Amino acid sequence: MKQYIFPNQEPKSTAQLMSRAETLAGLTLGELADINKIKVPVNFKREKGWTGQLLERCLGATAGSKSEQDFAKLGIELKTIPIDENCFPLETTYVCYAPLLDVAGIEWRSSNVRNKIQQVLWVPIDGRREIPPRDRRIATPFLWTPSSEQDHQLRMDWEELMEMISLGNIENITAKHGQYLQIRPKAADGSALTDAIGKNGQKIQTRPRGFYLRKEFTSQLLADYFGL
Repeated sequence: MKQYIFPNQEPKSTAQLMSRAETLAGLTLGELADINKIKVPVNFKREKGWTGQLLERCLGATAGSKSEQDFAKLGIELKTIPIDENCFPLETTYVCYAPLLDVAGIEWRSSNVRNKIQQVLWVPIDGRREIPPRDRRIATPFLWTPSSEQDHQLRMDWEELMEMISLGNIENITAKHGQYLQIRPKAADGSALTDAIGKNGQKIQTRPRGFYLRKEFTSQLLADYFGL
């Protein structure tokens, strides 16, 4: 097993963060949890955020559930991504909650979506269901910044979705909208409701929504980095 000492402090530079992240490559979640004296869940059905929290702790992230990036001083967000044996993502990637009220005046450049994905430390992890969480291995992390073309398409998707929200069409948004970015319900169950803009400008109750990056988009990021 690789030797890894939990730093217990924020990384002071991007280089320091990447050095820590690269140290994790090749470790299993069980090995990393043992080093940090953390119990590994039998499955992730009730603890979907466990892996991300483990890596946040090991890498020195401080944001927690705040809207800022995980490494705010560096402007870097941490994203784990479960992959199969062919390095294809097994699920979409959650970005942030979608605002459903008071959306007038929000622009792409100052949006929380762009803030979260302007620079991302991706940590691919073997996510095959037949492998117990303890034995799932961490692949090589990599740092990504959207290209001008990617940023343009993400902006187009965001503007289309935000326009539908502002016009009271939240209930008409489906997972088919958006090429790279989509909006989907974000709640533990269907009973959780929040306020949103209705068709006539009135407040309605609906399920909370979140922005997600499509698997087809993140698979291309993985393919580009690993040369697949």
